Order: sequence, then C-alpha cells, then structure tokens
Amino acid sequence: MTTKLDRPLKREILIEEKAYTLTIDAEGLKLVEKGRRNGHSVTWKSIVASAEGAAADGGQG
Repeated sequence: MTTKLDRPLKREILIEEKAYTLTIDAEGLKLVEKGRRNGHSVTWKSIVASAEGAAADGGQG
C-alpha cells in the first residue's frame, strides 16, 4: 500500500560537495541549492509527457 503525497517531502542531498534541498510534492520536484531561493523545478505532468513522447518514438528520444 502506498502513502498519498498530501504535503511536501524535503530531503537534503550533496552534489559535488554542495548541499541541495530536494522537495517532492503533489505538483512535482524542486531542487534548490541550500541557502538559495530559486532552483530547478519539474512538474509531474512534464515528466509523464516526456515519458509518453519517448515511448511513442520507440525510446529513441
């Protein structure tokens, strides 16, 4: 049984000696360098669309 994602889940990760905060919520993923406000976001919708597009291309994309 899976748990619904009803509130943001935050985890700290290290990438090349820099600390980042990864936030997973109902909208998607956000990766922000620790101490900064802006980062990179990806929505679940864009991930699904990308995967469906790759499947339609036969995985060649």
